[in-house]
Amino acid sequence: MTWKEIVFEKKGAVATLTLNRPDVRNALTDERMIREIEEACREVQNDESVCALILTGAGSAFSAGGNVKDMKDRKGMFAGGADRVRENYRNGIQRIPRAVTALDVPTIAAVNGPAIGAGCDLACMCDLRIAGERARFGETFAAVGLIPGDGGAYFLPRVVGFSRALELAFTCRILDAREALEIGLVGEVVPQETLMDRCLEQAALIARQPARTLRMAKRLFYMAQGKTLEETLEMSASMQGLCHHMPEHDRALEVLLSRKKYQGRMPGLRCHKDLFT
Repeated sequence: MTWKEIVFEKKGAVATLTLNRPDVRNALTDERMIREIEEACREVQNDESVCALILTGAGSAFSAGGNVKDMKDRKGMFAGGADRVRENYRNGIQRIPRAVTALDVPTIAAVNGPAIGAGCDLACMCDLRIAGERARFGETFAAVGLIPGDGGAYFLPRVVGFSRALELAFTCRILDAREALEIGLVGEVVPQETLMDRCLEQAALIARQPARTLRMAKRLFYMAQGKTLEETLEMSASMQGLCHHMPEHDRALEVLLSRKKYQGRMPGLRCHKDLFT
């Protein structure tokens, strides 16, 4: 596919998706932008060599969410009556959370600037969030007379907790990167110039693990949300049965046992004792 509104790259086991409409602060409501995000996610999901996906924005913003000029002019996905707009949301921007959450590959949001409205929700769709010092976050739908139409009512409470999510949605206040870290909206704040390096470092650490195991582990953690302990144990037993018969497990055991065998003869070899209990 020829990418126009995103930049999509794969280097080794790590893929990067960059929203590439800095002229509209990476607004998410254009049909082509949505289609390209879907296609990139599909490529990542179907490529078993990919172990991590980084999602970021070009220019000064991560994503400003919806295109407010189109809202005012009632263009694009904002055109038509109430029924038409409902269908536009269903067949438009709501395809993004479906595409991102369908990924079994671990995802990292590299929040390089303001993540506002749907942009904040997009960051929350990712598994991990790392922010540059210029990042800003706002669940600001109510300030323009709207509610989160892209799944924010689902994602934000799962990241920061229900009461905090309500406070952010009701007040529409903007959080800087440090407050986002304090409330758990992001896991780390780094100097702006090192943001992508840090995200690539984290992605590389993730990519050291077996690709199929990572995908299975991610799916288990998400499937376990809202399940009972017994249901989670049953899913875990089934997946673990598969893991024990995967070649990645056999290779990992061979490496660990070799390290244990030679640890006493090779003082420079680091081997954690807890791996062998």
